[in-house]
Formats: sequence, structure tokens, C-alpha cells
Amino acid sequence: MDLSFSKEELAFRDEVRAFFKEAVPAAMRQKMIEGRHPTKDEMVEWYRILNKKGWGVPHWPVQYGGTGWTSVQDYIFNEELQLAPAPQPLAFGVSMVGPVIYTFGNEAQKQRFLPRIANVDDWWCQGFSEPGAGSDLASLKTKAERRGDKYIVNGQKTWTTLAQYADWIFCLVRTDPAAKKQSGISFLLIDMKSKGISVRPIITIEGGHEVNEVFFDDVEVPVENLVGEENKGWDYAKFLLGNERTGIARVGMSKERIKRIKQMAGQVQADGRPVLDNPRFRDKLTAVEIELKALEMTQLRVVADEGKHGKGKPNPASSVLKIKGSEIQQATTELLMDVIGPYAAPYDIHGEDGSNEAMDWTAQVAPSYFNNRKVSIYGGSNEIQRNIICKAVLGL
Repeated sequence: MDLSFSKEELAFRDEVRAFFKEAVPAAMRQKMIEGRHPTKDEMVEWYRILNKKGWGVPHWPVQYGGTGWTSVQDYIFNEELQLAPAPQPLAFGVSMVGPVIYTFGNEAQKQRFLPRIANVDDWWCQGFSEPGAGSDLASLKTKAERRGDKYIVNGQKTWTTLAQYADWIFCLVRTDPAAKKQSGISFLLIDMKSKGISVRPIITIEGGHEVNEVFFDDVEVPVENLVGEENKGWDYAKFLLGNERTGIARVGMSKERIKRIKQMAGQVQADGRPVLDNPRFRDKLTAVEIELKALEMTQLRVVADEGKHGKGKPNPASSVLKIKGSEIQQATTELLMDVIGPYAAPYDIHGEDGSNEAMDWTAQVAPSYFNNRKVSIYGGSNEIQRNIICKAVLGL
């Protein structure tokens, strides 16, 4: 298997890299480097820059606005985007519900939703996890009762990322309570402005507001918002989660973070010399770099193997990418904490005048460390991913 890029692919990489160098707003780039979150308006501005270029939904079929790129070009695009660094296209619309709609939805749903997803005219969030139904997603209890041409939805979703911004939510709901738990589930598209929906913030350990609880109290949803067939939602959810896990390795993001670690370790002094000169620190850094290179090679093998599974179809080996990718992301935040030492305390003040020059470029390290504890949980916990590997890859 040849994992090297062709001359044409290298030229494509140069084109993508040049575009990101020119097009990413400077303020956004700096926020991304420092680990701060862009505002909603900043993200929408960037997504529309991408869409104007024709790169808003690059992996979609051409007839729905995609680029027609090969799997390798998709890989290069995503890596360069993370290296820039710049925000990924809004995953809930572009990588999750969009592919479900163009694969399983009817023509009216495709015409209605896909162009608005590509231009972020609608901001989407994901209504899967519930209290008591996270990694065991099939145990969900939110129910939808059909009454004429409407479903009446009651229940609760939790850990709903960026629901405070969302115009729409795609939900798994139970439409046949008598069926076994993987059956009797349907996939609904729900307008967040519907009467009976309320959103309650969950403040995470680092003090951020990224996730929410969403409550449904007799929410009316038109039957036309059902994707595919009633009680077939579990099949669509597996399709969606397979796509999510393929992109979750974040190789480019980890490369960019290691670059930042080296820069900071060259500036911060410990025992009268840069942290980067400490042999024990260098051993830890090198070990992570080796694991990242192995992950990159594994991801390239998955990309090269898409001819077997079909472009855009989930590969069970993507669970390997999810496990190792999340572990490396966490390891890089731990290295950042090692570098800055006492400056990791985000509210600590070291200057006599109350100022702290170092704080300007280290303040986001501790929040990033805490926030990255989640990456081995969302998208299906790493323990669940190991089960998938045993069954679908190793045949155990």
C-alpha cells in the first residue's frame, strides 16, 4: 500500500495551504492558536468564506454542493485546515445530519435543508445523548407519539453542544416503545423555535458554556420532518456516528499543538534553562510525536482503504482513529501543562502590580486541559470503541 502523496496531491496541498494562509481572519487564527473559542458570528463568517470558495461541504456529493475530491484530497484539506489553524466546518450540519439527509432523506428534505446547511443559514445541534443513555445510546427514552400529521415529542437530551446557538436539532426518538431497544427508534428534524422546547446551560469544569440540556414538553413536529422510515433511526444513527469517528482523529490539530508546545517550551525557563532542554520532558514529547506519526499512518491506511468500503461509508477501523486520536489530544494538553507549570493556575497573579505578562499566552492552557477530558467520551466512549474493534475488525 502506497501511503505517499502523488505529484498532483502535493500540488493540491500547496493550493489549500496557500488559501488558508490568505483567507483565515487573523484574529480567528490567533484565537485558535491560543485555544480560545471564536464567537458564533466569527465562525459563521469563516464558514461562509469556505462556502463561497466552494469548500463548505467538500466531502458531499457534487450534486449537493460537494467538490468531487478524492478521499486523499479530503484528508489533505482537513489536515491543512487544522494546521492553519481554523475552525472545522460545523460538524453537526456538514458531517452529521447533512450526509444523513442526502443519503436517507426524501427530495423535499434535500432541497429544503442541504443548501442552508452548506451556507450555515441554519445552525444545527445533535439530540442523541440523554441522562442514562449516553454511550448506551439505544436506551434513550425521549418519545414521539404520532397524532395525525404530527409527532408529539416529550423527553430530555443532554450534553447538547452549542444548542444555545441552534436553529434546528436532529434527534433520535422512540416511536415504538414495545420494540427492543435498537428498534423502534426514529430520526426527527426539529425546529428549535418550536413551542415546548427549552434549553438549560451546563457550565463545564473549565467554566465554559459549550453544552446544554434540552427539554421537550409536548413539542409538535410535522411528520414531514421524519428522515427515512419510521423505526429505522438506529440504522441512520450508526451511519452518522461512523462518519463522526472517522474525522475525530484530529491529526492536524495535534500537529499544530505540538508545534505550539515546542515554541512555548523554548521560552519557559526551569532551573535556569528552557523546558525544551530538559531530557525527561523531551522524552515525553518524543513519545507523543511517535504515537502521532503512527496515528497519521493508520489514518492514511483508512483513507486508502475507502475503495473497499466505498467513499463516505463508515469503516469500522475508524474506531481505532477515535481511540488513539483522543488519547493524543489529551496527552498534548498534559504536555502544555508541564511546560507552563505554576502559570497553569488561570486565576493566579504573579506580578506585584497585579499583571502577568506570561498569562497572556498561557491563560487558555488549563481550560484546554480540562475541556479535553471529554474527547475520549463523546462520539462513543473509548471503551465502546474497543468493543466495536473486537467485533467488527477482529471478529472476536
